[in-house]
This record gives sequence, structure tokens and C-alpha cells, in this order.
Amino acid sequence: MKKLYFLILFLCFYGLNAQVIYFADAEFKKILLKASPDNTIAQDSNGNAITIDSNGNKEIEVSEALNVYKLNTYMRLIDGFISSLSGIEYFENIKDLNCSGFYNSNLDLTALKNLEKLDCSETYQMKTLNISGLTKLKYLDVTHDINLTGLDFSGVPNLEYLNCSRLALITIDLSPLQNLTELQCTLNGFKTLDLSGLTNLKKVNLYSGQLTNVILNGLSKLEFLDCGSNSLTSLNLNGLTSLEKLSFQSNRLTSINLSGLTKLKTLYADYNSLTSINVLNLRDLESLTCGNNPLTSLDVSNLTKLNTLSCIGNFSTSKLALLNVSGCTSLAEINCSSNKFVELNLGYLPSLKKLNCSSNTLLTSLSTTGLENLESLNCSSSPLITLDLIKSLHLNTLTASFTKIELLDLSPLKELLDVSLTSNNELHYLLLKNGKTYNSYFLGAPNLKYLCVDEENIKYYQQVLTQNQIKNCEINAYCSFVSGKENFIIKGANMYNVDNKGCTADSLLFSNIKYTVTNGSKINNFYSTKEGSYAIAAQEGTITVKPSIENPNYFIISPSSVNVTFPAQSSPFTQDFCISANGTHQDLEISLIPLEAARPGFDVKYKIVYKNKGNIIQSGSLDLIFDDSVLDLIEAIPLVSTQATNKLSWNFTNLKPFESKEILFTMNINSPMEIPAVNNGDILKFISKINSSGTDEMPLDNSFSLNQTVVGSYDPNDKTCLEGTVITPGLIGEYVHYMIRFENTGTYPAQNIVVKDMIDLNKFDITTLIPTSSSHSFVIKISETNKVEFIFEGINLPFDDANNDGYIAFKIKTKPTLRVGDTFTNEANIYFDYNFPILTNKAASTFTALGTKDFEFSNYVTLYPNPTNNVLNINSKESIEIQYISIYDILGQLVIAVPNAKAVSSIDVSKLNSGNYFIIIKSDKGSSSTKFIKN
Repeated sequence: MKKLYFLILFLCFYGLNAQVIYFADAEFKKILLKASPDNTIAQDSNGNAITIDSNGNKEIEVSEALNVYKLNTYMRLIDGFISSLSGIEYFENIKDLNCSGFYNSNLDLTALKNLEKLDCSETYQMKTLNISGLTKLKYLDVTHDINLTGLDFSGVPNLEYLNCSRLALITIDLSPLQNLTELQCTLNGFKTLDLSGLTNLKKVNLYSGQLTNVILNGLSKLEFLDCGSNSLTSLNLNGLTSLEKLSFQSNRLTSINLSGLTKLKTLYADYNSLTSINVLNLRDLESLTCGNNPLTSLDVSNLTKLNTLSCIGNFSTSKLALLNVSGCTSLAEINCSSNKFVELNLGYLPSLKKLNCSSNTLLTSLSTTGLENLESLNCSSSPLITLDLIKSLHLNTLTASFTKIELLDLSPLKELLDVSLTSNNELHYLLLKNGKTYNSYFLGAPNLKYLCVDEENIKYYQQVLTQNQIKNCEINAYCSFVSGKENFIIKGANMYNVDNKGCTADSLLFSNIKYTVTNGSKINNFYSTKEGSYAIAAQEGTITVKPSIENPNYFIISPSSVNVTFPAQSSPFTQDFCISANGTHQDLEISLIPLEAARPGFDVKYKIVYKNKGNIIQSGSLDLIFDDSVLDLIEAIPLVSTQATNKLSWNFTNLKPFESKEILFTMNINSPMEIPAVNNGDILKFISKINSSGTDEMPLDNSFSLNQTVVGSYDPNDKTCLEGTVITPGLIGEYVHYMIRFENTGTYPAQNIVVKDMIDLNKFDITTLIPTSSSHSFVIKISETNKVEFIFEGINLPFDDANNDGYIAFKIKTKPTLRVGDTFTNEANIYFDYNFPILTNKAASTFTALGTKDFEFSNYVTLYPNPTNNVLNINSKESIEIQYISIYDILGQLVIAVPNAKAVSSIDVSKLNSGNYFIIIKSDKGSSSTKFIKN
């Protein structure tokens, strides 16, 4: 009996599994039989494409249907259509069903209790959809089901995604969908849509409908809302604290309150009737589009994350005249075309790459100062008279057609690829010396009078002028650092008549000669290059050029001056000057330059510069005196001739008149852990001397004292008085030396650098300024009485740490009217490729007597005998520990240095010349000094 029951049960189970499903629609069955691992009709629980008819009997059995978890029955109408899904109820395990294109008025899927995703979009014949009881359904797409008469969501409480776009419904009830997170409901005819209470919504798209009212109460999780292209006259956004993207463009709004949207990143508010919009609290805003509104002003200041701004106007309603973008450091693109700006001052926008300000009918001037990374500019169809682009060195596209510009300088724009200047009838002067010859440069300036380009491109642009039928236009290559209409050039070389047989092309060249250039009442000064040549830009009129030398009685210059009248003379006008010796004069000069900041424990590079200012060849030696206890020589180029404690020496031979040479050496500075220690604020004292067998006519510059302050950190762009912050009174009315260092800290080679120095005429005699050394070739221009410009043109200063440094050193005399206690200061502006200037520190120095002290000398130390002939005895009390002793002459020059002086009781001064001296003692109580006399 048991065996009989088992057989009956087995036969029943087998019959169930072998049951063949009946399909009323042959197309439905046909597509099911096509399922295979080679298509995506059916997938199993692991997402693998499968064959539904696994036994190949051309039928679908219940057991086979249960293997399907994802089913796609979509077919193009051209291939046929499915009018019935009868039999799908046996696919009980389906979680994902795509039956798009289903061709029947009714669709009942209530049997698919495990269904999680349903796509029945574009089922144009469907009028009713029954999804009641599908409690696991999370995704529903009924897009373009245009004949649906209604949607009942009461049976799908866990729905998370709904796309009900392009329906014919005029009402819809979404209140049962408490778990809904995304709603796509575009192109519908609803007048009102109530989303209140759907607290889990994160994304809502209601674009392009007929909405006049949308209720958004309680949607604190909403991140995306697009209700653009509707008929809204008001929009309540209160409580949408999570909103990141919002669009209400193309509505009828006259006002909007955005105050609570602190997380908003993207806002589209264009094509409304807004007269104002307040976005200042939207600190996360990255993109703002608010054009085609009757705005009169727009303030987006200090929105540091703002990346794109579009506030386009239109010719009929535009009123926007004020735009504040200050502090928008991330702003990369602005489109403010077709507005009413009288001026457009955007300030400093380091990230701005694209600017469109075209069709601003009141805009007459535009400067891109502060837009250093601008790449594209469109300013066409604006009545611009001036356009300043020289700060935007990365500009590659310029559209400036239909303007009134007369002068346009594009020379600094080395990356310029596309230029359109069509229909610029008033453009007369174009500076285009940028190394480019692109055929995408459309000049379109029929009245052009002057074109400046690179010399190698002159022929190319001559053809361009001919092709554009531009006549009577002068073209040349001299426009660097020329502004306005300075179209004429005077150039030449400074030759030395070595043997009084005249100057020839092989003659030696004089460097850094000053030229006084007079044009009417205007007087400027220029200096020749280190190589001995000069080129001076001039305007129309009669110009007088007069060269001068530091010691004019040493040489005779022929001609003594030259007069040139432009445009009568052709440009460039060439005039060489021949310089001959006047008698016999021996005059050597030396200076010492720190190429790097002095930091404890680090290596520092220095340069000795020595020069023959006389008019005969000289030979001799150089000495460097320093404190050997805190400084160690690492290397020297050329090698040291002799080396002793605290002293290095080099020999030199056959130094020609006006020839200068250099010695490079590197010192290692003691760290604070070494003995003696070097700490921040300590002064490293050096003396360099130059010696020769002859009698020097200017012995004061045969020695040079460098007092370098030790620092922990430093600004790579700085200015230093090499004599130090405290200077002896002996230098009142004499030369002091300055060094200005600059460093390219950017990410691109700096092609042109200008160091501008405004000299205090109350403290310095500007007529005595003479360059002494530099890292690169340069020219000097002195104008406006006290403005000195050191111009480094085309040096392409790298930006890597090993090669990104440069400097200029010069000397200048202080006024003889200064007194002890007077302080003189100096600072400079450094321009890298016309970017905003970097202002150096203010180098301040004070004329101070050497008697300045931290403690009373006589209370701790006794000197005897005083006066003395040979030995100066030092007797100190036990309460003071002497660390360092130095002796200076009355000129402030170090003559004796005694490091590690703790046990020193006497000093041999027998080799000192007779006179007054200062002795300075550095101790644990500070420093103090006193005078003694050497007989």
C-alpha cells in the first residue's frame, strides 16, 4: 500500500512539472522560445541569459517558467506586436519585466507577486493597468502610455521610482507612494501636483508641462527639482534643505525665495519676470543661469564654488548694468552678453577661462586684468574703444568684431589660436608680436596704419595685408614694451676704441651705459644691455639721446649725443657710440651678492662681482674675509688661489676696461646645534676686497661689506640692502647696494619679467643708479622722475625649483644731507608676464654709530692699555661669558674677528694702522662696544 501511495504522489509531482503553459498570443510564445544565452530576453536569478525552453520541445512548461527572474518582451512594431500576456502568471519568480510596446487595452500583472521592476512604457493601446497587490514593486515606467485613463498606486506602497511622463491624465494621486524617491513626470497636462508628504523623494522632474501650482511641503530629502517650462507664478521652496539642483526656467515668476537652499549647487532661473534674485547665502552654488529676466543688478560675490554664470540679456527687456563677482575664485565661465553694462570690472578671477560680453551696447572699455587664465573672449558688437588683454596670457580665442577699438595689443598672447577682428573700421594700431602666423587670424581692419609682428613673420603678414587690401600700413618688429603709438626705434652699440685706431665691428662693447632721452619736455633714462647694445622706443618728434658713464673724466664718447627726428628719419635709426680712453685711470670695483637666503644648517650660494671701471688693463687679487667658525666653504668657481683661517683669496689677470667677472662660491652655515650656533636673526658678516699694484682712484669701492641676516623662512621675491639694516655713517652720500630677487612660483615659464622700483628722491640720488649684476639679460628704463623698470624680456624663466630664480643687483648713492639716525627704505613690484605685481618686503636701513650696545661695556670688561701700540688686553668679570670679539675701523669694516673667545685675554693689534677703532663683544648678555686708539 505504501508503495502505491508513493507512486501516485510521484506521478502527480511529475505531471505538475511537465505541465505545458498555454499562450493565447503566438507572438508572446514566439519571443519566449527565442530566449537564449545569446540575447537578453530572459535571465536567471544570477543575471545570466538563459534559454527558457530548456528541453527543446518547442513548448514552455511551468518548471521552465519558474527559472525566469528577468524577462524582456519588447519588440519593435515593425516586427510585430503582442496583444496578450496570458500565461505570464506562471512566471511567478519574475522580478524584472519589460513589456514595452504591449498592444492591448488592459494589462493585469497581479499574479507576479515577486515583481520589483516593471517597464510598460509606450503601450499606446493600454487603458487600464492592474498592479494591485504587487507589494514588492519598486520601479514603474509608464511613459507615453497616452490612453491610460487612470493610475491606482494603492497596491504598490513600496514603489521607489515612477516615470509617468507623456500621459493624457489631468490628475494623479501619488499620496500612497510614501517610499517614492524619484519621480519623472514631464510633458503632462496637470495644472496642480501635490507632492506633500512624500518625504523620501530625492529627485523630481516636472519639466515642460502646464503646471500652475506644485506643492512641495515636507520634502526635506529632495535633492533635484526641475519644474521648468510650466506656467508657475509662484513657487514655495521652504523646507527643501537638501536641494542641490533646481530649475524653474521659462515660467512666470516675479519673485523667488532661495534663502533656505544652503546645499544648492545648480540653479536655472532664466526666462522669468524676476526683477531681483538673492543667491548670496547659496555658498555651495556651482552653476547659475538667470538670463532673460528684467534684472538691474546681480550680486554673486564670494560664492567661492561658483563655476559657471549665465546672465544673458535680450535687446528688448535687458536692464542688467551691475555685476559683482568679487571673490568668485572658482568661476570658470561667464556669459553676460546683450546687457546694459557701462563698465565691466570683474576683479580678480584666477579660474575664469571663458567670457562672453558681446552685444553690450553701452560698454566702451574692457580690461581683462585679473583674468590671468582666460582662454576665450567674445566682446563683439560692443562699442569698445579700448581693450586691454595683456594680463590674459593664456587667451587662445578672441572674437572682437564690430567694435571701435583704435589700438589693440596682442603681443603678449603667445597661445592665441583664433582671432576675429572683422568690421573694425577704426582699428589703426595692432601689436601682434606673439610668434604666431595662424590663418585663423581674421584681421578685418581696412584702415590699419601700423602692424607690429615678429621679424620672421613680417613677410607672412605683408601677404595678409595685401590679401585683405589693407594699404598704407607700416609693419615692423619693434613693439615689445611699447604702448600707444611709440612706433619708432633708435638702436645701436657701445664700442670701445682699444688702441685709439677707431671703433670697428670687432671692438669691445661697453655694458650698462646710461642714455638720457629727451623728447620735448619729456626726459627718460635707459641703460644698454649687458651685451653692450641698446634699443629705445620713441614717439614722433625730435629726440635727443645722450650717453653717460659713471666716471665721465675717464673716457671720451663720440658722438657726445645724437638728435633724431621722426618720421623724417627712417625707423629703426642706428647710431653706434665710440668710447676712447681719456688719459690713464686705474679704478677697480668689487661687490658681494648672496644668491640665496641664509638659513641655519643650509648651503648658501654667493657671487663676487669685480669690475675694471678704469681705462687700462689691470691684474691683482681678491680677498674674502668671513667668520670661519660659523661658515664652511663647500666649493668655489674658479678655485681658490690661497686659503687661510677666515680668509679666501683669488688672483686675476688682464681685466680689460669695463670688463666684469664673477666668482661663485657656496658656504655651509652652522646649525643651531653646532658650536658656535647660528640662529635666526644672527648677522653673517663678509668683507670682499680687490687689490692691485697700482693706485686706485676710487679706493672706497675696493672693498665691500655684506651683512646678511639669518632667516628661518623667506619670501623668494624680496629686496635686500646688502650693507645690512644698520649702516655706518661713513656711507652717507656714498653708494649702497641693493639686490632684488624673483622666483617663478607658477606652473608655466615666465617669458617677460619687469621689476619696478619707485626710488625715494629724498633719500637717494637717482642719477647715480648703476646696475652691478643680474641673473639674466635685461634693459633699464627710468621715467616719471623716479620710476625705475628693470625689464627682462623673453627670458622664459622656468618654474622648476632648480632653475626658477632670478635677480637684479644695483648700487645707488644716498643723499649727502642724511644724518646719523636717518632710516632709508626701498621696495619693488615684480611683474611676471604682466600678472598682478608682487610687492617685495620693504628693505630698511639706518645710519647708526657702532657704539650701540646691549649692556654697559665698562661694567663687565676692561681694556688696557688704551691707547695701545701692539697688544690690547681684555679683562672680563666672571659674571659674563665672552663668545665672540670683532674689531671695526671707523668705516665700519671688519678688520679682526676672534671666534670662540671665551678664553681670550689679549689681541694682537700691531698690524693695524694708527687711528680709532671699535671693539664689539658678543656675550651671554648680548653685545656691547667701546672705542680704543691704536698708536
